[in-house]
Amino acid sequence: MSKPILAITMGDPASIGPEIGVKALLQPHIHEICKPLLVGDAVVFQQIIDLLHLNAKVNAVSKVADAKFELGTIDVFDLNITDISKLQFGKIDAMCGEASFQAVKKAIELALANEVDGTVTGPINKKSINEAGHHFAGHTEIYAHFTNTKKYAMLLVEDNINVIHVSTHVSLRQACDLVKKERIVQVIELIVDGLKRLGKTNLKIGVAGLNPHSGDNGLFGTEDIEEIAPAIEEAKRLGYDVEGPVPPDTMFAKAAMGAYGGVVAMYHDQGHIPFKLAGFKWNAEKQQMDSVKGVNITLGLPIIRTSVDHGTAFEIAGKGIASADAMIFAIESAVQLSKHK
Repeated sequence: MSKPILAITMGDPASIGPEIGVKALLQPHIHEICKPLLVGDAVVFQQIIDLLHLNAKVNAVSKVADAKFELGTIDVFDLNITDISKLQFGKIDAMCGEASFQAVKKAIELALANEVDGTVTGPINKKSINEAGHHFAGHTEIYAHFTNTKKYAMLLVEDNINVIHVSTHVSLRQACDLVKKERIVQVIELIVDGLKRLGKTNLKIGVAGLNPHSGDNGLFGTEDIEEIAPAIEEAKRLGYDVEGPVPPDTMFAKAAMGAYGGVVAMYHDQGHIPFKLAGFKWNAEKQQMDSVKGVNITLGLPIIRTSVDHGTAFEIAGKGIASADAMIFAIESAVQLSKHK
């Protein structure tokens, strides 16, 4: 098969996004598996190259066909939005929000037009994007809007912990109200399909309870009995290998040991906390992350979208110490998904 072309967004220019993008593209392995094209502002990537004294050159293009896809050359689909003289690392800024938003929008457009085979996103700052006038809760919602997708879900992937969410960017109060049988069955179907596309063979799915001890037979809420358990029975009827509702404090421990190929979390933090505990490695002596590993995949879209599963890390932006592990993992995942488009 020919190598897939991937559009990789810059992320917020005041964040570590441009740094991890450049670092990833300087890995020989990345060019062996795909044709990477950064989407954003050429001046921002040039600044990173100069700041870190990297042996690389920027090739700014206005169409995919002009990219060189050569190791040492950083191909950039140049949007020319950021005023580099006004850019400050680690600052919330409407200019940066506009630049990061337009990079995502352009990547989506390129994928919908079949000019690229998949998209990978760098970290954005939601406050900056909203200050620029784009009122979205995050990447997932932007992709759903511009692809006109109604049924979608966030899948986090890191070794043995592969977790999908019933809800993500809503309040905890709203999240409880969104625990419904139909939605739970939907995300079970999405995660099994996603695991297959990623080449996973363990398709046993653990489904978390919502309440402590999965409600303890109705003592601590009724959602587990009235919504989650019926959804599990329906999924079994459809032929899926599912178990639950499993108390999440038990379920994630079992998942980390390989008992489940994937797990269903009922809300954002229920899934994200154990996921990041497994994938983020902090070096107390150096007071920095040694590794930030994990990928965020939006399932249900008509195009491929993977992402780093960490934030903008404003506190270390421009310091040259950001780990590109998650970006590399996100690119590798996009390549794998492209084999089963």
